[in-house]
Amino acid sequence: MNEASNGGGKLFVMEHPDLKVRVVHGNTLTAAVILNEIPQDVKEVFLTASTSKLGRAIAIYLARRKVRVLMLTQSTERFISIKNEIPLANQNHLIQVTNYQAAKQCKTWIIGKWITPSEQNWAPPGTHFHQFVVPPISEFRRDCKYSKLAAMKLPDGVQGLGICEYTLERGVVHACHAGGIVHLLEGWEHNEVGEIDVDHIDLAWEAALKHGFKPV
Repeated sequence: MNEASNGGGKLFVMEHPDLKVRVVHGNTLTAAVILNEIPQDVKEVFLTASTSKLGRAIAIYLARRKVRVLMLTQSTERFISIKNEIPLANQNHLIQVTNYQAAKQCKTWIIGKWITPSEQNWAPPGTHFHQFVVPPISEFRRDCKYSKLAAMKLPDGVQGLGICEYTLERGVVHACHAGGIVHLLEGWEHNEVGEIDVDHIDLAWEAALKHGFKPV
């Protein structure tokens, strides 16, 4: 559900207040999958699409854990808005940067916007590219590591589930689609629309693991 066109699903809920189903964008679990790929000892990340729905949630989550986040954005207004969402003691962990050169010493890149091979060249050798951009970036650097798009393996024994995931191997779904299934299995009554609730990221991850979903 696109943030610009329908507010991440908010429009549907507002126009149909008597919906008998829950509207779920599933991106809370997507954020959880990406964040759980990042080693606990990482102290700095470079984040593109940093003011998007996912970028915002990832930045806030990491800053709360005292990880330094280099947020690539030209919009100082949006950067400050996100920065003000976290406690004052953690705000210095969010740093606005306006070019790829600012990350030339950072080995953990989280990519939410497609980048060219020349832009990838600013990353130092050994960089790990985590990504939530669609389509995925080209694996141009042989001296770097590329994670696949956030996805989860369905629980063992699942049968009769009709899915259309032609870009993934059998039994694997995009994390946002897994998020919708987990929402149903948990019996959650809220609509997951609009901005990601950062406080629900760990909750979504733990619920997915509880029901047998596995990261890939």
